[in-house]
Amino acid sequence: MGDVAAHVGVSRQLVSLVMRGQAGPSDETRRRVREAAEELGYRPHTAAQLLRRTRSRQIGVLFDMDQPHNVELVEGLYACAQDAGYGIALSADVPCRDERQAIEELLGLRSEALILTGLSSDPSPELARVAEQVPVVEMSRSASVPGADLVRTSEAPGMSRAIGYLADLGHRDIVHVDGGAAREAEERRGGYRDAMRRHGLADRARELPGAFTEESGARAARELLARDTLPTAVVTANDRCARGLLDVFVRAGVRVPQDVSVIGYDDSRLAHLSFLDLTSVRQDSAQLAELAVQAVTERLDEGRASAKEFVITPTLTVRGTTGPARAEP
Repeated sequence: MGDVAAHVGVSRQLVSLVMRGQAGPSDETRRRVREAAEELGYRPHTAAQLLRRTRSRQIGVLFDMDQPHNVELVEGLYACAQDAGYGIALSADVPCRDERQAIEELLGLRSEALILTGLSSDPSPELARVAEQVPVVEMSRSASVPGADLVRTSEAPGMSRAIGYLADLGHRDIVHVDGGAAREAEERRGGYRDAMRRHGLADRARELPGAFTEESGARAARELLARDTLPTAVVTANDRCARGLLDVFVRAGVRVPQDVSVIGYDDSRLAHLSFLDLTSVRQDSAQLAELAVQAVTERLDEGRASAKEFVITPTLTVRGTTGPARAEP
């Protein structure tokens, strides 16, 4: 900073104001300082800046890179945090390190609160201790950390919308490829059963074990193709599962939606791809991110002490993979 100040002929304090975006310097001075900084290769030392502040105004985010929906949540968190005057520190949940290490890294970066996406089904016991020290917000999960806030989509209504839409199109033989043992998968599975029962289709409800992966969808498609008759519709655990199922169906000559309608879950970017054009239950990532940051600011800036739950209701985005049920032979 001293080199930049000497190069421009101004004080270090003035350079500091420019680099922090503070009021005071003229537009011309800002231009000269930034040009000098670029020429000299100067970059503000973020870690040092954080150490000098009384508050870091950093929100730590633990995220899972495997699911497109979680990546979209992170993008939304950046925008909402910036609007609220906070920064984001990221730590990925990857196989080479455990959850505890990832969270300790965020705390080491002076995160004032933690937002957890992609949380494991059995969170580490240390999380309860962490939640006593800093605000913790879980996203898109059932509550698992005592004292943490919860921001999630109500899963059952999403399945209800999917089944209701298919029933209105004349579908009766509707299969669900589930998401395994994850909590949200259990809620979606229950929503499927309840919706089939409400539409008088309980005796035709069929579930196949799956996961939130393309391979699980492909495996389910192969199992369905091995049967004498295909269902008229399949609702999958998420969009990745739907993609795997669609790939196998297309290779086998199954026409979608003429022979089988397919619905995914999340309405992630996969669903928007023109070659998939997937009908999907929409979780509003932007709204979930906004509520997560709101939960943090209520804790840090407004003093809320008790845990709170924020729930949004999903919608159904209709695209090209659904249509009227095929005529029964």
